[in-house]
Amino acid sequence: MSDDLNILILSCGTRNKIVQYFKKELNGRGLVIATDCSYLAPALYEADEQYIVPKMNDEGYLDEILSICKNNNIKAVFSLIDPELSLLAKHKQSFIDIGTVPIVSELDVIEICFDKYKMFEFLVQNGLPTVNSYIDKEQFFSDVEAGVIDYPVFVKPIKGSSSNNINKVSTKEEVEFLFSRFDNLMIQEFMDGIEYGADVYIDMISSEPVAIFIKEKVKMRAGETDKSISFKDEELVELIKKFIKGTGLKGIIDVDIFKVNGEYYISEVNPRFGGGYPHAYESGVNVPELIINNIYENVNDNVIGHYEEGVSMMKFNEVKILDPKEIAST
Repeated sequence: MSDDLNILILSCGTRNKIVQYFKKELNGRGLVIATDCSYLAPALYEADEQYIVPKMNDEGYLDEILSICKNNNIKAVFSLIDPELSLLAKHKQSFIDIGTVPIVSELDVIEICFDKYKMFEFLVQNGLPTVNSYIDKEQFFSDVEAGVIDYPVFVKPIKGSSSNNINKVSTKEEVEFLFSRFDNLMIQEFMDGIEYGADVYIDMISSEPVAIFIKEKVKMRAGETDKSISFKDEELVELIKKFIKGTGLKGIIDVDIFKVNGEYYISEVNPRFGGGYPHAYESGVNVPELIINNIYENVNDNVIGHYEEGVSMMKFNEVKILDPKEIAST
């Protein structure tokens, strides 16, 4: 068996930068292998090797991923999409048994992150400031009458990602209409303030946060940070540390925070690389290196705050052209 440190990135999609960063940090010590269910996923072609696989919910998907891991001596695997994190966590032992470490939190923790109302309850129970949320619309209407909350509010799926099906509403009638048409909705307070994102790495061995990169979100596109400016505030760092201590989260996470009237409120948590992570990497917060250190069974040093404030990130479009020979070879 080779001692190469081969890493498998699942559902790579358009996350070209993540693949590039891991190739750069491995620097010849191993291969970056990527999968997707479509040959039209541009990040595939950044990888050293690529596999077109079935859709995640298709029969035999897990067996195929395990086979790729076994045949390529994969030392670590992670996914870039939400639903697959639950799959990895649920079958964690199957990967460990063949020598592959899933870079993922435990299943129960992931399920809380993906259920926005459960996350709201967790934050409230742990005394952490968060965004007022309701699943009982009658309780919401009662609180509006009592002056506890007011319009506008967001109506969104309890489970969802990429800002899909989120509606900003201003009347009781709109809330009633959406709840009559769709199931599993929640109502969330509209936070009229500054939005921040934090890219956080919790060491897989020590379970301690070792990197926290905070950015002010200037512009969003399709649920991802499109433009941002690096930011530092010890108060917010301490809030994030306090939150992490009670969760059991591990690996890379993405935390959304609002600041309203001088107070911070935790909104949502994604237990994976966030869409704005390239800002952190380009500012020196090297999560691929931290992951590689953990795969080598080394505990990472604390590098919280090791970046410059006021650095801007701007995303822009690239184009990948495939000729027929490239398609045939995947």
